[in-house]
Amino acid sequence: MEPPLLPIEPVAVLHQALRPPLIGGVAKPKKPGGYRDSSADIAFGLAERGIRVVTPVERPNPDHDDDWSFPDTAAGIDQAVTLGARTLWANTVLYSTHPLAEVRLRLVAQRPADVERYDDKVTTNGLLERRGCPVPKSLVVEGAGVSDGDWVERLRRALHAREMEFPLVAKPIRGRGSEGVSKVESLAELRSAVETLCAARSRHDGVEIPRYGDAVLVEEFLPGRELTVTVMPPGSYSIAGSEVVRDSHWALGPVERFSHRDGIAPYSGVVAVAANSRLLDAEELADESVRRNQRHCESAARAIDARAPIRIDCREDRDGAIKLFDLNMKPNMTGAGRPGRDDQNGLSSIAAHTVGWNYRDLLVNMLRQAWTAEPTPQDRR
Repeated sequence: MEPPLLPIEPVAVLHQALRPPLIGGVAKPKKPGGYRDSSADIAFGLAERGIRVVTPVERPNPDHDDDWSFPDTAAGIDQAVTLGARTLWANTVLYSTHPLAEVRLRLVAQRPADVERYDDKVTTNGLLERRGCPVPKSLVVEGAGVSDGDWVERLRRALHAREMEFPLVAKPIRGRGSEGVSKVESLAELRSAVETLCAARSRHDGVEIPRYGDAVLVEEFLPGRELTVTVMPPGSYSIAGSEVVRDSHWALGPVERFSHRDGIAPYSGVVAVAANSRLLDAEELADESVRRNQRHCESAARAIDARAPIRIDCREDRDGAIKLFDLNMKPNMTGAGRPGRDDQNGLSSIAAHTVGWNYRDLLVNMLRQAWTAEPTPQDRR
C-alpha cells in the first residue's frame, strides 16, 4: 500500500495549449493534440490508484481525452487551482516565460527555464561533453549560402576537420522527437537536408517564420543498437513494497529500440513504441558498457539538475561505444489503462518494469517527487 499523499493532493494535469515562443528565432513545433492523450492517461491512471484528481468536468469519460486535463494557459491553471488543485503535473513543453513559472505550488515538472536552456541540443551536448559523457561528434551548419558554389567545399573541409565521415545525421537544433531528422549518405544529400530544414516555414502569431531555424545540427551516425534510458530524480520511492531513498539521480533499466526506418527510430505517433522496443535481459544489463552508459545518463541528469524524469536516447558508434545523442526534458508519458490503449505504454513506462512498476506505479512515484516552485532569476528573466 502506498503512503498517504494528502500533502500533495489534489493534483491536476496540464496539457499543451500554448504555442512555444520564439527562442533564438525558432519556435519549437507544437505537439498535435497538445499531449491531451497522455494527459488523460496520467490523470486516469492516478485516479484509478485512488489519488484525488481535479478535472475540468465532474465525471470525466475515460474515452474522452479533453475531460481529464486543463490547458497550460494562465486561465487553465487558475481554473485548476480554483477547483482545488494543490499540485500541478505539467505534461507540456515549458520555457522561461511560461505561466507556470509564476506559480508557487507543488509541481511535477522541470524548471521552466531549464527546459528552454536544455532543449537546445548544441548547448546540452556541450555541457554533457564537459561532464565527461560521450556524445556524437557534431557540427552546426548554417543554412545561409547553401546555394553558393563553394558552400559544399566549405562544408567538406569543416567535416574533415572534425573527422566526421558519412553517413551522418541532420537534425533541428530545437526539435521534437524524430521530426525533421534524417540520415544522409553524401555531401549532396546533406546539402539537400540542410536546404530543406532551413527552408521549412510555419506561422507564428500570424507571421511566417523558419520552422527549424537557419542552422542545422549535423552529427556522426551511430550504427549500433539504440538504448533509451529514463533517469529519475532524487527522492523517496516505493519499490517492491519497501521505502527506498535515492540521494541522487538514478536510472531505470535501458530499453532497446529496433525496426528503425532509414536508420532513425520512427515517431511514436506513427509506430507505438511497444511494437519496436524491449527491455534488456539480466545478462545484457550486467554488461559493463551498459552499466557505464547508465552511469553516464545519471551524470547527465545531475548536470542539468533534473527535477522530474528525463529520457536519454543512446546508441553504439562504429566501435561499440555507447554515446548519448538526445536528452529529452519531457519524456512521452502515454500509458495503458484507458479503453483501447493497451499498446500505449511509452518508453519510460516500459523501463519502469525493471523495478517492478507498472504504468500506474510509475505515475504515483513520479507524483511523490513533486517539488515546490520558488522564484528564481532564470524564471523571472
